[in-house]
Amino acid sequence: MKKIIILFLVSFFILVPFVFALAQPGNQKTESDPIPCTDCLDNPLSIDSPQALIGKVINSVLGVVGSIALLMFVYGGLVWMTSSGNQEKVKKGRDIIVWSAIGLAIIFASYGLVRVLLLGIK
Repeated sequence: MKKIIILFLVSFFILVPFVFALAQPGNQKTESDPIPCTDCLDNPLSIDSPQALIGKVINSVLGVVGSIALLMFVYGGLVWMTSSGNQEKVKKGRDIIVWSAIGLAIIFASYGLVRVLLLGIK
């Protein structure tokens, strides 16, 4: 049961950023379209260039990685809080939190770098 709950939470945090990235307004056809099409599919991405596609994919991946970092913070805190004074578990929980913080700093730095590069390309 514990594994099923963890699997559900991980899959939820992985799928949520993709749903929000794809469900953006402005993807509907307007009346000024030259050819009305009843069997056509709308473009769910609303992307005009390869750079925008790469940027959207990178932002989505960074969102997923950030969610995983949050889960690691919670897990590290849980290990630390349930250690019952056991020094090995305290060290393990503290190490998880420290490495999650380092990973989160790397995520923020990479997000900033990607943001600057993509704005410079446009």
